[in-house]
Amino acid sequence: MAGQLPPETFVALSREYAELSPVVEGVRAWNMVRDELAGLEALIADPATDTEMREMAHDERGEVQARMADLENKLLILLAPKDEADRKNAILEVRAGTGGDEAALFAGDLFRMYQNYAAVQGWKVDVLSASESEMGGYKEIIASVSGQNVFSRLKYESGVHRVQRVPETEAQGRIHTSAATVAVLPEAQEVDIHVDEKDLRVDTYRSQGAGGQHVNTTDSAIRITHVPTGVVVQCQDEKSQHKNRAKAMMMLRAKLYDNERQTQDKARAADRKGQIGSGDRSERIRTYNFPQGRVTDHRINLTLYKLERVISGEDLNDLIDPLIAHDQAERLAAMGEGA
Repeated sequence: MAGQLPPETFVALSREYAELSPVVEGVRAWNMVRDELAGLEALIADPATDTEMREMAHDERGEVQARMADLENKLLILLAPKDEADRKNAILEVRAGTGGDEAALFAGDLFRMYQNYAAVQGWKVDVLSASESEMGGYKEIIASVSGQNVFSRLKYESGVHRVQRVPETEAQGRIHTSAATVAVLPEAQEVDIHVDEKDLRVDTYRSQGAGGQHVNTTDSAIRITHVPTGVVVQCQDEKSQHKNRAKAMMMLRAKLYDNERQTQDKARAADRKGQIGSGDRSERIRTYNFPQGRVTDHRINLTLYKLERVISGEDLNDLIDPLIAHDQAERLAAMGEGA
């Protein structure tokens, strides 16, 4: 019974049940169609079947075979290897790249795009750390995004995003090209990755920037260094040192978990091509061209002339859905090659 199981075990089993249910339903549907096809084949082969009935069975057989092929394709997608992190929440990091103040403004635009997209999806966004630019936007902003299957969709956003537009500070009306990087990491729980306290160096310091009298009066900001890997995280957004440490540990677990996933991905790279969702953040993945009102995803050569609706987050799914479909096709092809 559920009441006799530890809560974490019950949650894990519930998730596994939810994942297996579509497979079971798909197999049942396929079996029904298979039986229907067998009945039609028997009817066609029976010498006692009259000509009109045999012709009707022939016509219906083609329709049933098409349904069966469609069900088989859906089952293959359900049975294809999945990223274990897909159902997790995510840590979203947006950083200004080349382009100075304009890059910071673009980083702000991207973060608002994800905020709005999260609202449409029914997800919650919680800012963990932010470094604002003097001209507006962000030099860097890190947030947690929680909800259903967050990482499975946002992981396709990892990479270099490029913008082409006339900056507000450009008096001559010339088009500039700037960039921002996006990193999407699966949020890791303590059960996903163990962090030993003896491997941590924790430093406290006084917060910098706006914040009233509290700033620069107490050592509430936290910097945590994971000594074995050299990974460093810091948080100063909360007035409470305890809350800052909790947020910093969340970011640290996510980074360590992502490092482990990247290592595994590289080990499997020879077995898979494409790897759209691998999260290579050194690759230019998308260009936003404001003068022409278009956005292009370079990984699948998809161009949409609806930039405003994409950058507002309303139609971001029009880019993410084709990326998911392409990734599924790559995984199915990889299964065929390995068969």
